[in-house]
Amino acid sequence: MSISKIKSFWVVACFFILLFTSLLAIRLEVPAKLFPDHAPAHPIDPTSKEDITEAAERDTWMNIFQNDKKIGYTHSTFSKQEYGFTLKETIFMRINTMGKVHDLHIHTRGKLDNDFSLSSFEFNINSGIFNFSAKGTVSGNILSVKTQSAGAGRSINIHLQKKPYLIAGILNTIRMSDIKPGKEYIYDIFDPATMGQEPVNIKIMDIEDIRIMDKTVKASIISMDFKGAKQLVWLDKNGDVLKEEGLLGITLIKTTPEDARSNLAVQASDDLVEIVSIAANVPLNETDTLSKLEVEISGTTINNAYLNGGRQILNGNILMIQKESLQNLPLSFDTNNLTKDEINFLKPTPFIQSDHKKIRDLTNKIVSDKDTPLEKTRKLLFWIHKNIDKKPVVSLPDALSTLENRMGDCNEHAALMAAFARAEGIPAKIEAGLVYLNGRFYYHAWNLLYIGRWITADALFGQMPADVSHIRLSSGELKEQLNLMSMLGNIKLKIKSYSK
Repeated sequence: MSISKIKSFWVVACFFILLFTSLLAIRLEVPAKLFPDHAPAHPIDPTSKEDITEAAERDTWMNIFQNDKKIGYTHSTFSKQEYGFTLKETIFMRINTMGKVHDLHIHTRGKLDNDFSLSSFEFNINSGIFNFSAKGTVSGNILSVKTQSAGAGRSINIHLQKKPYLIAGILNTIRMSDIKPGKEYIYDIFDPATMGQEPVNIKIMDIEDIRIMDKTVKASIISMDFKGAKQLVWLDKNGDVLKEEGLLGITLIKTTPEDARSNLAVQASDDLVEIVSIAANVPLNETDTLSKLEVEISGTTINNAYLNGGRQILNGNILMIQKESLQNLPLSFDTNNLTKDEINFLKPTPFIQSDHKKIRDLTNKIVSDKDTPLEKTRKLLFWIHKNIDKKPVVSLPDALSTLENRMGDCNEHAALMAAFARAEGIPAKIEAGLVYLNGRFYYHAWNLLYIGRWITADALFGQMPADVSHIRLSSGELKEQLNLMSMLGNIKLKIKSYSK
């Protein structure tokens, strides 16, 4: 099957979900963002009037720029309450993805205890295309989260090892510590979007003069490193955020309420898809007919990428992708003889609900007990390809919601395919990386299925095996996709050879 023009739209949608929402999770005050697992470096004494007074009231407006062009603004407040503190933030951004402009509205409200640990939160993101909301409450070591998206709700209980903190709480504890250049802190963060925990490395870099709102003030520069993606934050002596710089040329600068609100006719961002897409040095025609593709990788560290293994062979910085054969696959296999890795990818997860009755009932209708593993996976894949509308959604990839709403982009297709396969005793992973389209490589997600050996499958494109232009960078569950963060806008590919 040749890649048609319509696939361009869905690859764009996949990029928006897979990567840009991850960037929002790192930069913006989203509850799905940072829940550190370590105690603060310098715990706040709730009986200390001085500490509470210093942290009591904040009202901050910031303009959001991309390459000196205003694309939005933020308004956040931090106030003292009887129970502790309240954090509120409103964010507006105008995002451009391949000529399609999305007005993104994000609202967050968090209740914090006196030590700045999270008590409860409410969160909503609305892109005009999709609306997602979440509420969460901490009780002991359990964070209970209820989400709502596309008319479908779900509840998740998350076990916490230690008290959860929002980034605002972290910055408050850091500013009350001994802020000197060279000081470093490490926090383990929890992201409900992926159900994964990863460390954030924080380092006090330097102190410099910075010009903000026609005044020159001294500010401490703080570096935040998450999976190789770096964010710089400038804090003044009172702990107020003056400026932030991150990926994709996005910068936030503190301003007045009048300035933030006066220029609401903001421009759309530069085309985010084009910024991080990679131009191919030679065109690839009818990629589904190719049996081998060889590319040279450069421009970024590949330590976090899963490049070598299976159909991909990495030799130095040269990567060869070979199309898998569907010949000589077993007519059946005993799940009792599977390896530990294969068994792990038979298990349900909060977003891949392979044990849910609706999913099991449907897969039992789609496949037959007499089908071989290959026949089962083909039937499941093409049912999804035919029956799930290819529509972009700004949401967390969720198999059950995808099935109930019958819509989604590449991540929703991959999540549902994983749930279908696991429900039928077929180990399934979610892979993410790059796929070729019209002269460029774009970010995308698909599946890896075990049917006697591991075979790639793309439910959105209707391919099994997936064509060799699918270049895997991560494999496993959704949390592995975070490994792509440091590669955004940095990784470069050069096609060395290809053959049919």
